[in-house]
Amino acid sequence: METQNNIIIKVADSSDILYAVIITNEMENSAKVRGTGIAKRSPAYIEKKILEGKAVIAVTEEGTWVGFCYIEAWGHDQFVANSGLIVSPAFRKSGVAKQIKKRIFALSREKYPDSKIFGLTTGLAVMKINSELGYEPVTYSELTDDEDFWAGCKSCVNYDILMSKERKNCMCTAMLYEPKADIKQEEITDDFKQHSNLYERFTRLKQFKLLQQLFTKKEKSSTESQGKSLLSYFLNL
Repeated sequence: METQNNIIIKVADSSDILYAVIITNEMENSAKVRGTGIAKRSPAYIEKKILEGKAVIAVTEEGTWVGFCYIEAWGHDQFVANSGLIVSPAFRKSGVAKQIKKRIFALSREKYPDSKIFGLTTGLAVMKINSELGYEPVTYSELTDDEDFWAGCKSCVNYDILMSKERKNCMCTAMLYEPKADIKQEEITDDFKQHSNLYERFTRLKQFKLLQQLFTKKEKSSTESQGKSLLSYFLNL
């Protein structure tokens, strides 16, 4: 357990179940504001993660909820994801997200020492934190092929883009930590710092291209549909 500026960051336990509804509501609100998706979860699912000891929570010493993140394992524990990172609006930009990420990463390493840890994110800030922990950007093909994981993307507003790309690309950037890889963490972090503006421009360009392709495809489909309707109309005159 860590305490920083009156905020306690710890592995969640049964006493934290009372925050489940607040957490899921904030997850949903945040996804709507950002226009991208944290996979929608129920309070019961959050409670389950807490009782399994697979979640990290941040609260004030007075008991106000601050932030949350949980662990999911996929592909017979070959892959682990630190999912659902969320911080209360009142505590954002305070550095607490970084502390939660570090604690959930450490918990993942404790519980799944041989598993690859991966994440999907649209945020440069999360990419930076992941980079500091030893993650590297990868292609989607290097992530789990577990159908249950990808099914969780159905609640995301960008699911159509993901499926149109046959799950090979989407708005999110994929990042992966490999425990057995001979990687110097300092070098990865320095590389990200030096090229952070480039990463941001690349991410925005990728998102723009994907949206452009999706809209073009929809417009083409709509035009073809209208053409078929007109043809059918004239044939039936």
